[in-house]
Amino acid sequence: MEVPFLDLKAQLEPIRAEIDEAVAGVLDGTSFILGPTVADFEEQFAKETGRAHAIGVNSGTSALHLALLAAGVGPGDEVVTTPHTWISTTWAISYVGATPVYADVDPGTGNLDPAAAEAAITPRTKAILPVDLYGHPASLVELETLAEKHGVALIEDAAQSHLATLEGRPAGSFGQQACFSFYPGKNLGAIGEAGAVVTDDDVVAARIRRLRDHAQDGRHNHVEVGYNYRMEGIQGAVLAVKLRHLGAWTDGRRAAAVRYEQLLSDIDGVALPVVAPGVEPAWHLYPVRVANREVVAERLAAAGVATGVHYPTPVHLQPAYSHLGYERGSMPHAEAYAATCLSLPMYAELTPDMQEYVAEQLRTAVED
Repeated sequence: MEVPFLDLKAQLEPIRAEIDEAVAGVLDGTSFILGPTVADFEEQFAKETGRAHAIGVNSGTSALHLALLAAGVGPGDEVVTTPHTWISTTWAISYVGATPVYADVDPGTGNLDPAAAEAAITPRTKAILPVDLYGHPASLVELETLAEKHGVALIEDAAQSHLATLEGRPAGSFGQQACFSFYPGKNLGAIGEAGAVVTDDDVVAARIRRLRDHAQDGRHNHVEVGYNYRMEGIQGAVLAVKLRHLGAWTDGRRAAAVRYEQLLSDIDGVALPVVAPGVEPAWHLYPVRVANREVVAERLAAAGVATGVHYPTPVHLQPAYSHLGYERGSMPHAEAYAATCLSLPMYAELTPDMQEYVAEQLRTAVED
């Protein structure tokens, strides 16, 4: 049996007619950049995240960049963040001229540890930027309290956590702003690059809307240095269609996660994902942890099971950030995660038979 890591065709085919109609509408209306389809998606996505505003942009990385700018983060400032994430989280900090300050992660969830984050705060700290890793919200209640205590902004990187909840609150509803990615492989994915910033702050929302469109305040009136970060009309149209199905897809992922737990819990040498109290993950990924990851991954691949590694090198050890002076061993929990995590296939269309095969092959790969 072949089990792909992700099957976007299986997601697309049942809604192909809806997608074709939405794309045709954009072609007929010729609003290719921003326009009514983006505005409609923004309105619907704001409701899903419990926010007053959603501002569509051209990528999750751009969303992070604009969120930091709108929070007033700039040269000389520090931003406390996690070293265990995709590097875009840190790119955005560098784009605004600030310095990333890494704090270690919780050894269970792999998310930013609030105690470590507080220890990393200095008088130069302007923001805290946690990531909802793998679709599991970070400790956002504690981090909100921490941000308020120290008078800094909390910006939630919710790129992987569409429809996840914490204490009944949707991912994206915490802090001053939250940022989403709609990269095609995300739970809510575009047919190209796209992202969004969500916020309740009218002033912040207005500034981000300007910044994404060359900082125009009225046509040809550029009030500051701006960016070409606009969402395309086709992406807005497709995302609006997919958003209608996201709840059902999320239910499918959650059912798959339950099956994995039942199938894998008795395999020695395999640590399953930890779910913190009060969290309902979106299960963007299903990462297990194994000691001999490369060998296990090779054996699974030989058996037709595709896997992924998220993420093999912590950001504080990336060559691009060697100038910050972090050394191996400085973030032990993040480094342990990076050395052992192995993402199994996870998507709503994953069948019980496919999962049983994955479990069978994982058991064999670990025990051999």
